[in-house]
Amino acid sequence: MAASIAAPLAIAFCLNSVSYAQVGVGTKPIKGAEMYLDGSRKMLDDKWIYWEGPRFSAKPPIKWTVVNDPVDKGTVINCNDPASQGGLYGSADIVTKKQFKDFRAHVEFLITKPGGNSGVYLQNRYEIQVLDGDTTSHGMAAVINESKSPYYAYNGIGKWNSYDILFRAARFKDGKLVEQPMVTLYFNGKKVHSNQKISQVWGGPNSGIDGGNDGGKGITDKPGGLKLQSEGHDVYYRNIWIKDMELDKADTDF
Repeated sequence: MAASIAAPLAIAFCLNSVSYAQVGVGTKPIKGAEMYLDGSRKMLDDKWIYWEGPRFSAKPPIKWTVVNDPVDKGTVINCNDPASQGGLYGSADIVTKKQFKDFRAHVEFLITKPGGNSGVYLQNRYEIQVLDGDTTSHGMAAVINESKSPYYAYNGIGKWNSYDILFRAARFKDGKLVEQPMVTLYFNGKKVHSNQKISQVWGGPNSGIDGGNDGGKGITDKPGGLKLQSEGHDVYYRNIWIKDMELDKADTDF
């Protein structure tokens, strides 16, 4: 059963013809979006798979568990997989079966204990960090190693937090990178990154697609799914939806 969630915190007018885009905890899917995680076992199994990277050690079916929402009614998904104990990211991460180029996404997460760690990966490449207690460029809501952590917008342990994302994929011409990937992010209804360019994939081959390609600088023109990271911590997810987009201009501001 899906979690019961509160009303949206804010509404922002989208300048990229995404129509009106709601942002904040409790936001329902915008027109044309598809729900990918509603707190049910069925949707987890139907729309997600393990990412079989070089460190992959889990065995299907997905061992992430359905738990009761500690704040609202319903159920949510706990990312703590037995295979990832000790912080072995890449051993039991899950990724959407559907792959994306440009997209708008909404993700809600709750960290249960101090130091809780996970991550949201755009195109299974670029991490938006989920990490309690870290205010650096490797910390909470940072576009990892590309921007500072907007820690001020974090709701804290035991509370639901939301990422609202508009992402534009890297562009290529004749096989060569001509435009860097770009993202705008709202964290709990506050715009914290606007048209943030991303220079590479960080974290090495266990982090995602192209992580081991020329030290992460060898980005390829291949779509990828939205990935959630398991690092041996109890971090809960709910209300994840995604809309396929086509962003002709290098502009993700909304």
